[in-house]
Amino acid sequence: MPNTHRERSWKGLTVRAAVTAAAIAPLLACSAADAASQTITLPPAHAGFDYQINKPYEPPAGVEVVSRDHTASPAPGLYNICYVNAFQAQPGAEGEWKDLLLKDADGEIVYDGDWGEAMLDIRTDKNRKLIAAKVNAWVDSCADKGFDAVEPDNLDTFDRTDLLSADDAKAMVRLLADHAHQKGLATAQKNTAEFSTMRDETGLDFAVAEECGQWDECGDYAEGYGDHVIVIEYEQEYFDKACNGFADRLSIVMRDRDVLSPGDAGYVREVC
Repeated sequence: MPNTHRERSWKGLTVRAAVTAAAIAPLLACSAADAASQTITLPPAHAGFDYQINKPYEPPAGVEVVSRDHTASPAPGLYNICYVNAFQAQPGAEGEWKDLLLKDADGEIVYDGDWGEAMLDIRTDKNRKLIAAKVNAWVDSCADKGFDAVEPDNLDTFDRTDLLSADDAKAMVRLLADHAHQKGLATAQKNTAEFSTMRDETGLDFAVAEECGQWDECGDYAEGYGDHVIVIEYEQEYFDKACNGFADRLSIVMRDRDVLSPGDAGYVREVC
């Protein structure tokens, strides 16, 4: 989702996530096969991209990479990124999270005011593991369907409340990235430009950045991930700005904020 708090290759490049059985057996009780090294594949750099996290449709000509919700199926023949809401509850789904919802000093659930989504309480190791278990079940489904990567959204929830910290977010996303790697999936850093040079802590592989043109952050993502940065802008002015600075390096698309489908009133998609 857009960073509204501030209104706010293939090409042979792979990342190997090696985890020994001895290191994780006490925590996860994995078999040696489950703990074996996995090879993941990053999305092709500077490739045509489409953002379809609302509902899937036939990708436009020239698209090589597509992001879709975990409830959808991947697009045949393309590099597919699986979207999961990992740090907030979907509207109306609060009951699925129960005691894992973030509450304030008065015991009231804390909501993201821009999207109306309840925040998840990632402040303790126990809670993070319980939340990861649910999110990772979605990740498993992504892997089973044939997705290539996972996009855990709302990594920057900590930036919208003083009850959460950046360290909480890094610890949480590391659990998700490690699990995705075991399933052979690359893991995207969704927004949160300041994390781009902290990959040793987060375990993340590439970036999906919303509105980096607007906030002069595209270069920050490129510093950490090279050309493996996917940019989504929602306003013409900032789309043009991102294209002027990075069209020869990054994957850049302009979409409508509701991420509508062709034929819907208000649908927007433009590429550099």
